[in-house]
This record gives sequence, structure tokens and C-alpha cells, in this order.
Amino acid sequence: MATVHLRIGDLVWGKLGRYPPWPGKVVSPPKDLKKPRGKKCHFVKFFGTEDHAWIKVEQLKPYHPHKEEMIKINKGKRFQQAVDAVEDFLKKTKGKEQNSDSKAETKGKKTHNKPLKILEEDDEDLSALKDPSEKDTASTSIQAADSTAINGSITPTDKRIGFLGLGLMGSGIVSNLLKMGHVVTVWNRTAEKCDLFTQEGARLGRTPAEVASTCDITFSCVSDPKAARDLVMGPSGVLQGIRPGKCYIEMSTVDPETITEISQVITTRGGRFLEAPVAGSQQLSNDGMLVILAAGDRTVYEDCSSCFQAMGKTSFFLGQAGNAAKMMLILNMVQGSFMATIAEGLTLAHATGQSQHTFLDILSQGQMASTFVDQKCQYILQGNFKPDYYLKHIQKDLRLAISMGDTANHPTPMAAAANEVYKRAKALDQSDNDISAVYRAYIH
Repeated sequence: MATVHLRIGDLVWGKLGRYPPWPGKVVSPPKDLKKPRGKKCHFVKFFGTEDHAWIKVEQLKPYHPHKEEMIKINKGKRFQQAVDAVEDFLKKTKGKEQNSDSKAETKGKKTHNKPLKILEEDDEDLSALKDPSEKDTASTSIQAADSTAINGSITPTDKRIGFLGLGLMGSGIVSNLLKMGHVVTVWNRTAEKCDLFTQEGARLGRTPAEVASTCDITFSCVSDPKAARDLVMGPSGVLQGIRPGKCYIEMSTVDPETITEISQVITTRGGRFLEAPVAGSQQLSNDGMLVILAAGDRTVYEDCSSCFQAMGKTSFFLGQAGNAAKMMLILNMVQGSFMATIAEGLTLAHATGQSQHTFLDILSQGQMASTFVDQKCQYILQGNFKPDYYLKHIQKDLRLAISMGDTANHPTPMAAAANEVYKRAKALDQSDNDISAVYRAYIH
């Protein structure tokens, strides 16, 4: 492959780790910012995000020769806005050579008042490039939520939002919807949980049916398939309030069969349906940094743009209803199995006379290092099992994933083994503790 020689001012496509190529411009780095050792790279400013990063030369391609190719790869709206920003930039240069206009572009403008956060190419967190007050603007090969965020603020939809279920995840979601200016009506089986949100400006719904009938878009986030079905088809359920054009979004992590059933009864009444389970924890929910997996009616997904931006850092549209449930169960199956393995490693270290703290220190310096591993291990060593994600829920997800594997005639032996460990933890009264409490299944 021929080496491409780039200079300050050249327009490029830059690829950051697992993220798709993004349009940018080679610029001069700040004087106090040193180039990473041992890497042939250029400092790139990305269009549409104001992010900067050192990018290896092999991850850079000239903009114009690869434009059509890159546009075919990525159809996200944020991506399209970035491409439009490049075209606007080219118009402003009035035909000047791109490699001679770096000073003209920045004349009279400040880039960052704070020291830049630089993302390494193998970094897992693209948000490291952003000012802490900004939302993540990473696009993906699957279209992310519509962009209405400007400098971290969100223009809320004028549609009336309903939310059913104020558990660990739902509480954080509703709080962020309210903070971003959405009009929200809440309902919870235990009515007292609504008090905090009505004090913050939410309206109170008396029944799921009432919420669905008075709101344009109703979300639900409950514990399991039975709760999800009961909420829709039970007494005073959502189905009684659905009218033609009303939207219902199921955010609970359930099996695809449950999604299919709920989707059918909602659409039979003329309603519009979307599933949107979320990957994350209570802390990520509180921080508005969930990952939303959506599937079903694409127009509902688009109508929920500002809601998804308020509650999450990115969202994926995965096609027909049921796909998001499948993907969510696979993700939670992996997370649950991984957590059980980490707990097993900690207990084996202790059993063989090795320091658990040293085990964690070594782990945090290797390829498996992550915030998840560090946080969960620290909590285990502190004996702190306050729930961030209920153990009983991850065991439910493992069970559903194993069942999904059976339906697809696909073996899931690792998940099956992990499921047995979580079942033992539940038998030890750890159901309402954090998933990291699976550790206790190994020490009893």
C-alpha cells in the first residue's frame, strides 16, 4: 500500500479505533502537546464535533479520493452534518488549495479554552475527546439519534412524553428527560416513587392507560417479560389508552417473543411501536450515558431523537422489532458471564495465596482493563454490593439468552455455567444486590 504524504491543512478521513472513518483536517497541535512516542501520526481536527486526536498515518486517507466510498459506509445524520461542514468549509475557501488554508480557517477563532483531551487510537471511549459539558457526537455505521444538541444542550420535542416504571434505570432516564426540558407524565406501581419527579415538574398519571391516552409517546422500563406484558395488557393497561398514532416504546430487557406480542397488540390498535432496551447501569442512567438499542417503527425512533439524546450517549437502530431484544440479551449474556469469571478469578487468587489487590492491579494494566472491571472489583474488595444493576436481573437475562440459544439451536455453554453461579448467589439472598455479588457464590 502506497504511503500517502499529508501536510498541515489537508482534508482527510481519520479512523479512531472501532469507530467509522470521520472527516477531518490535519492541523498543527498545541505547542505544549507532544506527539506520541513511536507513532507516525498527524494531529487531526474533526468536522462537526470540534474534537481533536493524534491519528496514525495508516488510519488516514485523503478526503476527496475516498469521499464516495466513505459516504456509502456511514449514513448517520451526525456524519452527514460533518460532511456538510466540510463542503461549507470548501466553499468558504473559494477554491484555494486545502493545504494552504489552515491559518485562514482559524483566524479570529479560539479552538479550546481548556487543555485538549487527546484520544489514543485504541482508546475505548470516544467521549475523551469532548469537553465534559458536551454530549458524545460519535456516529456509527448504524444511524445514531438525530442531532439537536448544540454545545451540550438539547432542544426537547414538543410531544408529550409518558414514562412507566421508576426503577434503577427508569429513575435516571426520567430525571434527564426533565432536566432537558421535556414534558413528562410518570406512573409507577409504587406511587411514592413518583413524588420526587412531580416535585421536579413531572405530571402524575393515575394508570398506565391514562398515561398512554394523554401522551404522544409513552416509554416503559420494567423488570421482566411478565411485568412488561401486564403493563400493556393488564387491568388499566397501556392497551386501553392506545389510540391511532400514539407511540409506545418498550425499554425493558425482555425476550424477542414478548416484544413481538406487545408490538402486535399495540399496532392492532393503530399505535406505533418501538423497542429500545438500554445497555448500562444505574450510574450511567443517572449520567445520561446509556446506549440505546432500538428496533421497530423507524419514524418513532426519529420522533424520539431528543429523548434518546437526553438519556444516552448514542443510539442504534437495528431494524425490525425483536432485533434489539436479541442484541440486548447477547450483550448482557456476555457481561454476566464476564462478571462471574472475574469473581471466580478473585476467589481463586485468594484460595491460592495470591493478593486480590495485586491481581486487580495487574488486570488493570492489561488488555482487559476497563472501568467496569476496576469498579466491580473495587466494590467486591470493599464488600460494597449496593445495586447498580440487580443480580436478579442479570440472571434473568442469562436465562433468556440461553433460551434464545435453544430456539436458534445454538449452544451457550459459558452462559449456562454462569447462570448456575448466579442462581446459587440468588439462593444466598443476593438477588437485590449488585451483579458483583455473584462473588459471594464462590465463598459460601
